[in-house]
Amino acid sequence: MIPVRLWFHIGATTAVILFAIYFNRDSFLFSAKNREVAVSKIISETRLHFAVSDIPGRHQQEREQLYQRLHWQSGKPPTHHARHRLLSALHGFYRYEKTAMQELDTIRRRYSNVGKEQKLLVESVIGYEEKIRRTEQLIKKNDKIAQEIFDCALSFYQVEFLEFKQFTDEIESGGKSAERVSVSQALKHFVRDWAPEGGHERMNTFPQILESLQKHYPNRDSRDPVQVLVPGFEVTANEWSSFMNLAYRYLTSPKVALANSTTIHPYVDWWSHQPSNAELHRSITFPEVLVDPSSVLLVEGDFTTVFNQDSDSGRFDVIVTLFFIDTARNLLTYIETIHRLLKPGRTVRQKEAPYGFNARALSKNAYWAQFWIAVRQ
Repeated sequence: MIPVRLWFHIGATTAVILFAIYFNRDSFLFSAKNREVAVSKIISETRLHFAVSDIPGRHQQEREQLYQRLHWQSGKPPTHHARHRLLSALHGFYRYEKTAMQELDTIRRRYSNVGKEQKLLVESVIGYEEKIRRTEQLIKKNDKIAQEIFDCALSFYQVEFLEFKQFTDEIESGGKSAERVSVSQALKHFVRDWAPEGGHERMNTFPQILESLQKHYPNRDSRDPVQVLVPGFEVTANEWSSFMNLAYRYLTSPKVALANSTTIHPYVDWWSHQPSNAELHRSITFPEVLVDPSSVLLVEGDFTTVFNQDSDSGRFDVIVTLFFIDTARNLLTYIETIHRLLKPGRTVRQKEAPYGFNARALSKNAYWAQFWIAVRQ
């Protein structure tokens, strides 16, 4: 089938993770800004139901509410509106190759200014021109994934290509280019959250979280499930970034949700701190395990406002945050939201741990692990 966007220019080159496990079907909700996380080593049950009829009613209800939040009557939505953020993320993935090539062209242009004798030395030792050529090839391969993410998002969010084209034409006519860094990070999250290479980070955090939950709630009943804000079990997830959400919607599409279905080269756009050309060009295959979209409910939007229904107050027994609290622009608002969502006498747990996308890189980024539990009075 020809993607909708290609109906407008046939023949033209066109220029967000979560995981569910089950222990007596307790319900959990995990919130992270620009983070989706996965445990690949702790698996209790996996289901193979992807048909729309199999998706729980809560998914259908949330999708309707999502479309309402994204609705804009006509014209270009304001920058603070959810539809503007969605269209901007679409723009980023749509122009992945163009923006990545612009960065590579800068490298190529600088290298062209290197003296002849110096260039002979560099080529004999490093093979810099071949490094650039290989990077260009892999950017084009990555762009195929970026365009699949774009097409998947057009379908899921019911965005007409004509609307998108009008949005991007206006943006680009004003001299602005598509966002590059957020797209790059969204692709790298496939590594951190869904590939074996990210297991060292996931296993530094998830077991402790799950063990604490099992310790605090050893006797769970499926008729009255514990409601928790956390990765795992029957998950409700909250994510603000449209870039991460587009990547997640792609991940849960039937074609990609199968284990080891997709390969990317996530490091080609970041030459700094790479120990070798092989590392720069290394491929990553994901997801490590089957992804069951019916087991995860993704609620898109601001954590402090998206759970604002009366039924959300006092809804959760436990809230677990991971790489989240430090994203607050107003920490007290985060705390007030957590307080409102928790049942009286229930707990919040937080843990920090190593954070990065490539364990082999020469640069390291980590937090000292911190653990605390607070009880709502």
